[in-house]
Amino acid sequence: MPAAGLAIIATGAFFLFGLITGVIKYQQIMASPRGRAHIYIDTCHRASLMYAFACLLIYQFVLISQLSDWLELLAVVLLVVYFATAVISYFVHGIRQDTNNQLKLPEPEQQTQVQKMIPL
Repeated sequence: MPAAGLAIIATGAFFLFGLITGVIKYQQIMASPRGRAHIYIDTCHRASLMYAFACLLIYQFVLISQLSDWLELLAVVLLVVYFATAVISYFVHGIRQDTNNQLKLPEPEQQTQVQKMIPL
């Protein structure tokens, strides 16, 4: 059952990434005068652990599902890609420490050429 296998592998991957980001979070807490990690490292750590649990639930749902194999696989792939995209985005912002709001537009001097071409 490929969907179940993907879900259980994603569970382990998200849990491992949650542990790694926990170490980074601890390092940032110890280095910070305020005793806090960057907000996106904190978010990445928590999201990774929660998505690991979500993938474990998805694994159980796949085992009891009556859907066709291809539809189960498609659903699992879409969810895992969505989760991974969010976690990677949090991690990049947390390591770069470039923002505390990823949805806020950057200042004009910080925009890339592609961002400058998009009319708002």
